Amino acid sequence: MEDPKIYIIGAGLSGLVAAIELEKAGFSPVILEAGSDIGGRVKTDVSNEFRMDHGFQVLLTAYPETKHYLDYNALDLKMFSPGAVIFGEQESYIIDDPIRNPLKIVSMAFSKVGSFLDKVKMFSLTQELKKKSDEDIFNAPSIPTAQYLRDYGFSDQIISNFFVPFFRGIFLEPNLNTSSRMFEFVFKMFSIGNAAVPAKGMGEIPKMLRKQLSNTKIFFNSPVKEVQGGAIHMQNGETYLADRVIIATQPDKVMPQLQGQFAPAQRVTNLYFSTQKSFMARPMIGLIPGEGHLVNNIVFMDDVSPEYCLGDRSLLSVTVLKHDLSEKDLIKAVQQELERVSRIKGEYFRHEKTYEIEYALPALDDVKYSIPRTEAKIVDHVYLAGDYLLNGSINASMTSGRIAAEAVIGSLMPTH
Repeated sequence: MEDPKIYIIGAGLSGLVAAIELEKAGFSPVILEAGSDIGGRVKTDVSNEFRMDHGFQVLLTAYPETKHYLDYNALDLKMFSPGAVIFGEQESYIIDDPIRNPLKIVSMAFSKVGSFLDKVKMFSLTQELKKKSDEDIFNAPSIPTAQYLRDYGFSDQIISNFFVPFFRGIFLEPNLNTSSRMFEFVFKMFSIGNAAVPAKGMGEIPKMLRKQLSNTKIFFNSPVKEVQGGAIHMQNGETYLADRVIIATQPDKVMPQLQGQFAPAQRVTNLYFSTQKSFMARPMIGLIPGEGHLVNNIVFMDDVSPEYCLGDRSLLSVTVLKHDLSEKDLIKAVQQELERVSRIKGEYFRHEKTYEIEYALPALDDVKYSIPRTEAKIVDHVYLAGDYLLNGSINASMTSGRIAAEAVIGSLMPTH
């Protein structure tokens, strides 16, 4: 065979990692990207003197896969302080490092969130999971996270005050129905590493991946209409013939016969506001426990990395899981909630931008750590990559891209 024609559909993290691995094996793939830039769901816009990520996202430095592809020093990672600021109905208070160092928390401060027994159980859980391999975590029985926490013996107090607002901001679903496997994996990642963002925004991650490519062509504004075997039919009427295709985007969008076969998505709304200065003044996530409010969590991004702000105002990221309001009404309602937690007039929170993210995470019942290469193949010549194959994380996105590339390489090497 001449130099095989390998096409990758999608320039998100999965597609970029697949291209990196294909280049390492001596191939020169082509990426077809429907949008105007790389990154997929991991993007950072620069406007109005701010860097704004598409949705509040963090990189967990303990992720195994990201260590292979990212230079943390070059990304100039800025770390969140472990813990959270809890904005209760009557008062706000800080809990320091409840996951990694639960027994060192001042008892009086922690008692507002949970009991002494909760502290002991938190410590026990961190020790158990540190000893457990990632593969073992994902091979364990799966139950809803909410049930897992109750079965483990945590009190309703710490579940409602800490676990629910913290993890529903990660899982993007309000009831913690997400698999306990995912909870254990994320909990372990937090306990052995840090949550961080690149100094100049999450969009620096795909930029770093792209810099590792030298023999890959990327065609932007090139939406694919349909994939039929090795034929890629473009929206503009052109057709590319490929020896191998890696679909690194939602496969049912380009293969109609797959509609209904993949998990639905968790959606999220991310709003940005600017203020004269941060009312938190610490690189921590702010959690809003309880029900009956829109806002789940808040973060002043310039408390974590000053480079998120190019002017003299602070940038506040606000995460809303579910709403049915118009943007105008949503902004007003969020400003009112921010006034309640901060005691600062809502009008002083100047709205900068709203991101309605319809596909933020795959809503998976059966989460996995990895899959055999054979499972990346969907039909002859066509392979799949994406976190929906494994679990909703940056780690899974990169893992799936690598596995798809390895499957393609394995199919070509005997005749290459």
